[in-house]
Amino acid sequence: MPWKEKTVEKLRCEFVQEVLQGEESKGALCRKYSITRATGDKWLKRYLSGEGLGNRSRAPFHTPNRTPAQVEEKVLMVRTAHPTWGARKIHEVLRRANETVIPAQSTITDILRRNGRISKEASEAATPYKRFERESCNELWQTDFKGYFKMADGTICHPLTVLDDHSRYSLCIDAKENETREGVTASFLRLFEEYGLPNALLCNNGNPWGTSQSTGYTQFEIWLMDYGILPIHGRIRHPQTQGKEERFHRTLKTDLLKHTTIADLNDAQRQFDAFRYCYNHERPHEAIGMAVPAERYHPLRRKVPAYLPQWEYPAGYELRRVKGTGFVTYRGQGYFLSESFGEKYVAVRESLIKDCVNVYYRGFRIARINIEERSFVSKKIYLTKDNDVPPEF
Repeated sequence: MPWKEKTVEKLRCEFVQEVLQGEESKGALCRKYSITRATGDKWLKRYLSGEGLGNRSRAPFHTPNRTPAQVEEKVLMVRTAHPTWGARKIHEVLRRANETVIPAQSTITDILRRNGRISKEASEAATPYKRFERESCNELWQTDFKGYFKMADGTICHPLTVLDDHSRYSLCIDAKENETREGVTASFLRLFEEYGLPNALLCNNGNPWGTSQSTGYTQFEIWLMDYGILPIHGRIRHPQTQGKEERFHRTLKTDLLKHTTIADLNDAQRQFDAFRYCYNHERPHEAIGMAVPAERYHPLRRKVPAYLPQWEYPAGYELRRVKGTGFVTYRGQGYFLSESFGEKYVAVRESLIKDCVNVYYRGFRIARINIEERSFVSKKIYLTKDNDVPPEF
């Protein structure tokens, strides 16, 4: 009879017991259990030695491809000396030291993780935006334009959508005739008044949100910073960064646009409002435990200021006026920020990193410059804490 995986140990025991009873020859029993003579001898030997008849682990006794202990030790020595350094930096240090055996970056990461040198928090911080959820409402909004479509009157509709990251609450679906910054800011001003200010806004790199180029900042980004909102951009050519928005757009398409004729912009807005009400108040959402988004959207409202006062920088910050051409001067050298900053003031302060200075706009660090190399190290926007220097690493 053939072996059955779920009763394999029991069948082996029955085979051994029948052999020991001696009522049938070992060869006959091997044929009865559909095993070879060598297999039968193996199970009999294991039984007589007191060893169990279950499957043994198939793990190898040794792993010849595992990184040698002395190499792991060198990796850990570099990590100990520089606790914030990751695999890429450690790999480069070993290369510069002319080590004969240099593990791949992925292997170095495995070594650090295996030795408890990478915490869960650090891994999450180094992971690109994906499959995350902010802890409370209005911490982060996601926004984008749903792909445009032609309406019955022959004109084009560009749906602007905004979604709360925590609750999946649809804050707006606005029917727009174009994708200009003026129309976008008008919608957001209405949302700010109705729902309060978000802490951050996640958007893509196209107009009017941002720029995929290494130079410049958009007027929309500066406008957000004026209101104390951190602009965040998804990785270029990685739409999954805004996964919730992408999923919302798919629902909008399948539940409304795919089977509905829309006459004009006014009709589009009526249809969008009806869909949005259903989405927020009636449609169970699998990602939030089959609740509806309206049940989870309870924001602590950060109110829109009546006016935007002039920003007061703490002591130690040097004010610099950005020229109309977008350049800011430091120690006689001009650095291009963006024409959008033209005639505005930014602040400069020495960085904790050698030969570097940080550039600030209101409560945000917007750039870091290496003054020795006379070039930008970073032009990513960070929110500062209490107007102090944000983390350098």
